[in-house]
Formats: sequence, structure tokens, C-alpha cells
Amino acid sequence: MKTGLVCLRFRLRTILLACLFAGAAFGAPLKIGVVLDKGGRDDKSFNAMAFKGSKDAEKKFGVQLKVIEAADDTSIEPALRTFAKQGYALVVGIGFVQSSAIKTVAPAFPKTHFLLVDAEVNAPNVRSVVFQEHEGSFLVGAIAAMTSKTGTLGFIGGMDIPLIRRFEMGYKAGIQHVKKTDKLLSNYVGATSDAWKNPTKAKELALSQYQAGADIIFHAAGASGLGLFDAAEEKKKLVIGVDSNQNWVKPGRVLTSMVKRVDLAVYETIEAETKGAFKGGIEHWGLAKGAVDFAVDEHNKALLPQATIDKINALKKDIIDGKLVVPDFYKTAKK
Repeated sequence: MKTGLVCLRFRLRTILLACLFAGAAFGAPLKIGVVLDKGGRDDKSFNAMAFKGSKDAEKKFGVQLKVIEAADDTSIEPALRTFAKQGYALVVGIGFVQSSAIKTVAPAFPKTHFLLVDAEVNAPNVRSVVFQEHEGSFLVGAIAAMTSKTGTLGFIGGMDIPLIRRFEMGYKAGIQHVKKTDKLLSNYVGATSDAWKNPTKAKELALSQYQAGADIIFHAAGASGLGLFDAAEEKKKLVIGVDSNQNWVKPGRVLTSMVKRVDLAVYETIEAETKGAFKGGIEHWGLAKGAVDFAVDEHNKALLPQATIDKINALKKDIIDGKLVVPDFYKTAKK
């Protein structure tokens, strides 16, 4: 009887230890790694949206989140690789510049899932989300043309790459859809990734455009665009924000913002990972999904008459329904 009691205790102890180890394993939160580009989480634009989406998901789903800001382009691949080696379930790369690194790292870690925003990598463990920036840019271009008093408008891009040319082309098409005679001034901050974080240069370009007659400038320049807001305030002109809703940055000076829901792409992918529902593939997000749009809130509603909003919503519907096709730089460049 004593032997039987000892065996029973041993079995109970074994079962208890097994349950404890199993509980630790099953209870361990999923590890999610995010690599931002040089603009950093405080750029009030593209990276800030990605950071917001990841933090919202952390709060909602209880994942273990680690966010890294790439010091330069060469640090991206080692960061992605380190996350994968450390057993992170999902690794998120923000920005087109990370495409080559993910294309290299993803095949080496087939059990790790990757999200790439703003570029395409065709691999079973990579989800690529590419936004239809030209659609949203068309809408804010139309708003600019309806609002302008000088007939001269401006555009400031960050790094001179096809992605930002896509913004510019959509913006110009929106302007000319409303008024073909309006003039567009266009400048780029630079040709390297440093162009995303140079507000001083962006301010100089903006002041020059305002001096040349532009009364509204749209930017797609990441953290560099913050210099444009300062120029608009200084010259008492208008600016159009990008990626996040930047209407609050300089209330009364921001006509609208072309929002790009990077936060939603990050949040949805983390949610799918927690539910075991991650799917690789290339996705194109535009107006139909609500992934790009123009922003109206308490900070800019006094600048946008209801008639303007109604006209823009009608244009939006035409684009979604396929009645209005916005020119796409990606397609033009391939010809």
C-alpha cells in the first residue's frame, strides 16, 4: 500500500509538472518584431502609423512587442534576421527599402512570418501590403484645385523614387481633373534615404514654392514634411498632410491629409498571427477598402465647404466603381 501511495504521488507530481510546463508554453505571448525605417516612430507620418498599429495590437492581443528604428539602410537586414533567429512569430518591415532584405531573409526562415509594407515580395511566408497612394492623392489634388486662389499648387516629395512619383502623378491628375490650367510646382528633398529626415531642406523648398505663387502644398516626405508645416505657418499658406491625419499639426493651416492606413495593415496582420490565420501574398489596398482617403475633422472642417466634400465623395465613388481611372506611375513607368 505504501508503494502504491508513492507511485501515485510520483504520477501526480509528474502530471503537475507537465501541466505547469505546458501552461508556460501555451501561455507565452507571441513575439512580434517591427523594424521601422529611418524616419522613426515620431515622424508623425508613415512610421508613426505603423507604430500606432503595433501598439494597438499589443494592447488588444497581449503580444510581446519589440520595435526597432533602423539607423541606416544597412542595419535593416541584420535586424530582421535577429528577430527571426530569436523565434519571433511575425516580423514586420516598414517601407519599400526593406524589400531586398526581406527577400533575402524570409527564405532562410520559412517558419517565420513577415509583413512588408509598401513593396512586393512574392514568398509563402511574406504578406506584402501595397497601398494605392495615387487614388488618395487624386482626391487631395482635386481638393487643392477647388480651394486654390492663385491657380498655382505645390508638391514636395521625400526621396525621389517611383513610390513618391506615384503620389505626385495622382495629385497632379486630381488637380487637372478640376482645372486643367492650374500650375504644379514640384521638388524632392533628395535621392537617398536621408531625404525622409531633413525638415530644414523641405522648409526651404516650401518657402521657395510659396514665393513662386503656390498657396497650397502637398507633401509625401515623411519626417522631412514637418518643415513644410513650419513654412505654411510662417507664410500663412496651406499644406496637405500625408499618411497619418496631420490636420492637428498646424490647425487652420492644414487643408486636409491624405491618410494611408499603415496602422491597419500592421494591426490586422498581428491579429491574424494571434489567431493562426496568417496568409502570405500580395495585397493592394485602396479607396475601396478605406485604406487611403482624405481627412476631415474638427481641425480643418472650417476650411472645407460641404459642397467640396460632396464633390470629392462623388469622385471617390466613381474611382471605386471603375468609372474614373487614376493614372498610376507604376504602370506608366513600365511602358
